[in-house]
Amino acid sequence: MATPAQWLAGARPRTLPAAVAPVLAGTGVAADADHAVAWKALLALVVSLALQVGVNYANDYSDGVRGTDDDRVGPLRLVGSGAAPASAVKAAAFASFGVAAVAGLVLAAATAWWLLAVGMLCVLAAWFYTGGSKPYGYLGLGEVMVFVFFGLVAVIGTTYVQTQTWEPGALAAAVGIGALACGILVANNLRDIPTDTVAGKRTLAVLLGDAATRRLYVGLVVVAAAMVLATAALTSWWALLGLGFLLPASRGVRAVRGGAQGPALIPVLGATGGAELVWSVLVGVPLLLLAI
Repeated sequence: MATPAQWLAGARPRTLPAAVAPVLAGTGVAADADHAVAWKALLALVVSLALQVGVNYANDYSDGVRGTDDDRVGPLRLVGSGAAPASAVKAAAFASFGVAAVAGLVLAAATAWWLLAVGMLCVLAAWFYTGGSKPYGYLGLGEVMVFVFFGLVAVIGTTYVQTQTWEPGALAAAVGIGALACGILVANNLRDIPTDTVAGKRTLAVLLGDAATRRLYVGLVVVAAAMVLATAALTSWWALLGLGFLLPASRGVRAVRGGAQGPALIPVLGATGGAELVWSVLVGVPLLLLAI
């Protein structure tokens, strides 16, 4: 049986900034519109964190039972390493989705019932990333879904449940956050190109190849920088502080452009996740403070 430390590692805490960042950015935009609601922001954070942990456990389970993780370069996988039985990891994934569903139900009841359909789509997207007979993560669509659900849906949804209006600034922030969330997955899949190719996992990185995937990563960082400018233009120029995300992002860019391979790409995941969190802090917090 896996130890608590192994279960924590299986939850992949380095990916959690990708769950915190959209909520912080979306709440900053809501504050700029004078409609920030603290308890709704906290519930949105619970939903986002629970979905992120759920998709991590679901990915661990599905890749583990398929044998994709048998020769793994990255961090511990519970099923692939034999540390935990597949049934237990699957149960952990669904427990996480359950937490997200309960928090989402409260938000829907207080905002709009159609949000339940959005929440169901989020859970289905989380499960079928690597689950089911034809997981979309094996078809080169992982980055698209990350952009949609951990960028557009997460940021715009966080703003909407607080303001109940559509805010243009939320769209700009969502694209910026989504680009960096995609960057985390691109770096992960760049590292795994050799093993994914052998396992038959046709990620976008496998389809594009090494060189094009590296260019994609750099392009996503550029898009995130452009969206700082767009968010500032639509909210407050104080949001330009968000360009400070380029400091941690530059570490990932240097490694990717420098040809880092295998384990040398693992720190890029942390650098990209850190850049996403810094983006949201330096954009969202000034907007929150201006609203006080």
